[in-house]
Amino acid sequence: MNTYKSVDKSRISISELMLPSHSNFSGKIHGGYILNLMDQIAFACASKHSKMYCVTASVDTVDFLLPIEVGELVTMKASVNFVGRTSMVVGIRVEAENIQTGVMKHCNSSYFTMVAKTKEGASVEVPGLILNDNTEVKRYLKTIKRIETKKSRQAEFNHQDFSHQDYLEELKGYKVKIELPENHN
Repeated sequence: MNTYKSVDKSRISISELMLPSHSNFSGKIHGGYILNLMDQIAFACASKHSKMYCVTASVDTVDFLLPIEVGELVTMKASVNFVGRTSMVVGIRVEAENIQTGVMKHCNSSYFTMVAKTKEGASVEVPGLILNDNTEVKRYLKTIKRIETKKSRQAEFNHQDFSHQDYLEELKGYKVKIELPENHN
């Protein structure tokens, strides 16, 4: 596939008023509800880019920075930040606005890896990405670095020669006690 699409072609945003039914026991909007909305916008953005049904393969970096209150207007903005052969990384920014004061706050940013699928469930190639400004180039490069870091971490800890003994000094600064049986490696 040699087609390319600009980031703007699949950029999407949704807004929703947060209701009491979306809140948790402390009266703040439930994180699971926000994740559900994020998954929906990631699906819509990836499907718009690929023109295919898409599934969530992974979610990276979900940091809830600030709580969202009942009555605030939540806006989620999504764009395709990176494309692989059959996958896309969708960046999502979550903002909440107090609709009485107009005060906006950044509540979360996250990255959803979505994979395009045929009706039969086979992965399918997606269009390439045209980057039109410095921010889009930076997001693409940051995604490459996140992918490289993830692969490096997996290789380090999944290697057949891995031994926790090599990391005991690093663990001394953490709130952990290691009590393994004598014959455990």
